Amino acid sequence: MRSSNGAGGGVLPRFESRKARIQVMQTKVKIVYKPDRSTRHRQPIFMAKVPAGFPSPAADYEEDKLDLNKHLIRNPAATFFVRVTGDSMVKAGIQDGDLLVVDRSIKPRDGNVVIAVVNGELTVKRIRIHKNKLTLEAENENYRSQQINEEMEFEVWGVVSNVIHAL
Repeated sequence: MRSSNGAGGGVLPRFESRKARIQVMQTKVKIVYKPDRSTRHRQPIFMAKVPAGFPSPAADYEEDKLDLNKHLIRNPAATFFVRVTGDSMVKAGIQDGDLLVVDRSIKPRDGNVVIAVVNGELTVKRIRIHKNKLTLEAENENYRSQQINEEMEFEVWGVVSNVIHAL
């Protein structure tokens, strides 16, 4: 098993690489995108809080322009986007078709949602690190967790920092 996250690692146990085929991954990465930071498409932002009940008469003014790149991307050189397919992460707020913002510069820690490669397949799961053992957990009771062992090919591509989905 290779354990690397492109940021120097240090938190994941390291094992020798051997191959094994285990089909457990349910939510997979459909498409990988790089961010386009060349666009300067700013949208208006209203600084007043928006109540979920009745509208506030004080919220009738535009405060500034919003650039989503500044809010969603902390490290542009280490950031990429993936489109998700599957439903094993619904309790984490990740649904089929969602777009995930993934940062390779963040070291994966226990409890992070990560994009990982397991035996050659990309997947999104919550990583659990306990007593030098790695487990990838689904966030849907219909799916089981997967313990990563030394006979598996494994690599963390990055930590999910944001989820983008339509209502």
